[in-house]
This record gives sequence, structure tokens and C-alpha cells, in this order.
Amino acid sequence: MWYAIEGYDGEGALAKRGEHRPAHLARLIALRDEGRLLMAGPCPAIDAEDPGPSGFSGSIVVAEFASIAEARAWADADPYVSGGVYARTEVRPFKLVLP
Repeated sequence: MWYAIEGYDGEGALAKRGEHRPAHLARLIALRDEGRLLMAGPCPAIDAEDPGPSGFSGSIVVAEFASIAEARAWADADPYVSGGVYARTEVRPFKLVLP
């Protein structure tokens, strides 16, 4: 089943993102290579493609897992969690309708 994982950036997250981004991306690339990643990306904190120093408010990942417990475990193990980028995460089932 698909799950939406939403990470919400905490204080000082922009500087921490750069430090932990390679490890974060490696996990997403692994999901992609397994055919389990629908989409992933950050949410700019302002209405701009490149938010500059405003940074991001968080990120969204939609990926396939066997259960919500597995999705939660994957989210909890993210370098953005252990590195203090995300102040909190939410995991919810996601039903793909389009495209």
C-alpha cells in the first residue's frame, strides 16, 4: 500500500538539511530503485521555486510499504529525523487515483 510521509522542519533546519541531505537522498534513491517511490520532495517555506534563506517548511514522500508500521519505522530512521531537520513526522495511508 502507498503511504504519505510528511516531515515538518524544525528550528534551524535549513543548515541541517545540507549536512544530512546525501544520506536522506540515498534512502529515497533506494526506494526508487526498488520501484516503491511514487514521489518525494521538499515544500518551500515561501511561494518560490528556490526559497533561498527562507528554506523549507518540510517534505513529502509517497512510497509503498507492506504496512503503516513499516512506513513509520522507515520514516523514524530517516537522517532528517536523527539529524534534527524534522521536528515531527506524520505517516498516513495514501490512495493513488491519478494519473
